[in-house]
Amino acid sequence: MFRRSPLLLACLLVLTGCTGSDAPTAQGKPSSTTPLPAFAFEESSVEDLQTRMRDGRLDSATLTRAYLDRIAAIDDAGPTLGAVIELNPEAMREAQARDAERKAGKLRGPLHGIPVLVKDNIDATPMINSAGSLALAMHRPKADAFLVAKLRAAGAVILGKTNLSEWANFRSTRSTSGWSSRGGQTKNPYVLDRSPCGSSSGSGSAIAANLATVAIGTETDGSILCPSAVNGLVGLKPTVGLVSRSGIIPISASQDTAGPMARSVADAAHLLDAIAGSDPADAATETARIAPYAAALKPGALKGARIGVLRAATGYQPGVDAAFERALQALRDAGADVQDASIAKAGSWGDAEFEVLLHEFKDGLNRYLADSGAPAASLAALIEYNKTHADKVMPWFAQELFVMAEAKGQLSDKAYLDARAKARRLAATEGIEATLADGGFDALVAPTTSPAWPIDPVNGDHFTGAGYGVAAVAGTPSLTVPMGDVAGLPVGIAFLGGAWSEARLIALAYDYERATRHRKPPGFRASLSLK
Repeated sequence: MFRRSPLLLACLLVLTGCTGSDAPTAQGKPSSTTPLPAFAFEESSVEDLQTRMRDGRLDSATLTRAYLDRIAAIDDAGPTLGAVIELNPEAMREAQARDAERKAGKLRGPLHGIPVLVKDNIDATPMINSAGSLALAMHRPKADAFLVAKLRAAGAVILGKTNLSEWANFRSTRSTSGWSSRGGQTKNPYVLDRSPCGSSSGSGSAIAANLATVAIGTETDGSILCPSAVNGLVGLKPTVGLVSRSGIIPISASQDTAGPMARSVADAAHLLDAIAGSDPADAATETARIAPYAAALKPGALKGARIGVLRAATGYQPGVDAAFERALQALRDAGADVQDASIAKAGSWGDAEFEVLLHEFKDGLNRYLADSGAPAASLAALIEYNKTHADKVMPWFAQELFVMAEAKGQLSDKAYLDARAKARRLAATEGIEATLADGGFDALVAPTTSPAWPIDPVNGDHFTGAGYGVAAVAGTPSLTVPMGDVAGLPVGIAFLGGAWSEARLIALAYDYERATRHRKPPGFRASLSLK
């Protein structure tokens, strides 16, 4: 759930996009493309598939079997993406049950019979929930997470679980996105030696590669938006409290949320309609303001919309800047009023955010482990397990964040309470909310993040910049849409809004997507050549 930057202690994923000297500026030619078998449902959308099923040209069992075969062909074999960590042994039975319901005239909604992948930090029976860690490799929760129960109630077929950055990138200050001790390294299907980002790495890689129709990711700070952007997807991080967190291995009660990862804005909207809702087990959802999100999919939303441009979130990669300028022109051409904007004291919440995450991780993880009957009963027990099994669990990076979190006190501590208040004030009240109100903006935009960097287990991630941090800390929604590519590597534009503004962001992003059509399927290139 946490898109950890190697510059963590200095700038902790600030809105302005911390910059470094390792921006991937080479504009080399792609190397050879890996030939793959044809796939009948390449780039198929929720609405396309529902039309085929309604017309009797397709059923869920056929669709589910096709995705399972696709996973075997290119995730387990071929390019070996390593995106799917476990298949649901009941997937075909679930698909057949949905087909029987359809035949009987019972339709549950747009997701009826649609195969969905969920991240491996979400309880989904009968599968393991491990956060990618060997310490939980035998942990089988007794019940579904609330959002998984909602997916099933909406008619979705749970196809399997996706790999992730171990412990959602909150174990080490030098971790490698997409690597877990249980699942190994997930690859980016556009260029296989490039990072899929994280921590929702498998969800991003899988949906980009058409291993399912849609997927669920989770985010604390960037873990939906970053892997969506670098895998050419739409990713939507909802307002904290719109989607239940019960049954999800946590990092932060203040910032955690699950959300859609999809190949189109429409698919993301349908998925959000299915998972949004109040859950008695998650107090943050008590005041959720739920809207009909697919109803926002109407052309013309950008006409007359006022869009604020966060230029402080640019400047770390020339190709990204060029793509962003083209995106801004597309917004203007669609009728938007595009004006520069800024966040007061951008990034100044970094130290406070980090203090909050450390405290809340210890508290929330201990609660989850105890309540779910996990093999390891506490964070302290996990630290000891990792030490004992260091050759398998920590071959590349250690557990500095685990140790730092274990040293923290209770959530009643003044240090925690002060940090939480400071982070929310700077990012929300005096940050995104003030900027939106003062400028009369419908939304703010920024480049989502850099192009994918080479996978490097020795040095860790080469993360150079991002534009989503303020929404993560504020707990407000953000949505990334493809805005082109740099040397064949996808990049995205992020739309940021105020609390509960998901429907408005979906409408704006849908209009932008219709005007630009930047989503392209991956080519499974082995590498980028500098020749």
